[in-house]
Amino acid sequence: MNGAALGESLDADGLLPGARFICSPNCDERPEGAAITLAVVHAISLPPGEFGGDAIERLFTNRLDPDTHSFFRDIHALRVSAHFLIDRDGAVTQFVPCTKRAWHAGVSRWGGRERCNDFSVGIELEGCDEQPFEDAQYQVLTHLIRVLRRYYAIRDVVGHSDIAPGRKTDPGPHFEWHRLTGLLASDAGT
Repeated sequence: MNGAALGESLDADGLLPGARFICSPNCDERPEGAAITLAVVHAISLPPGEFGGDAIERLFTNRLDPDTHSFFRDIHALRVSAHFLIDRDGAVTQFVPCTKRAWHAGVSRWGGRERCNDFSVGIELEGCDEQPFEDAQYQVLTHLIRVLRRYYAIRDVVGHSDIAPGRKTDPGPHFEWHRLTGLLASDAGT
């Protein structure tokens, strides 16, 4: 589904209508009373620097075959997920309902708080540090953040590198933060 087919709201379970839903087991309940105040932008490509295919889906659902690529031998046992993945053409897959805690941030800190998974939504962009992101990804990311802000008190939109400095670099140097900020500030709806 591309951004034009996405809904303008979340359902009661925290699912985005129009997104393809594939349930990841790599999630759990948020702590009692945890308000969602943060959106974390990530970048992922599997194998690194390659786009397309189902390796990201397989990683997030614990089905990544370590024998299909040498890089997968080191990561196939990871238990990670994100709420959303926006692929290169803007299609959205949701792996974890927003009402649950996805395992996307790892050891992290923002605004004086540890454990960012507790109070954030994780959004993966199919991409890497070495290449620019696509126009469709910026448009869909903007739409998604606008929808999330209707339901949650999201104050900050940050990169994985912001909450885990020195450990993570994504979404990387090619992510245009000024572009996202401008799109979010514009009056044009998506």
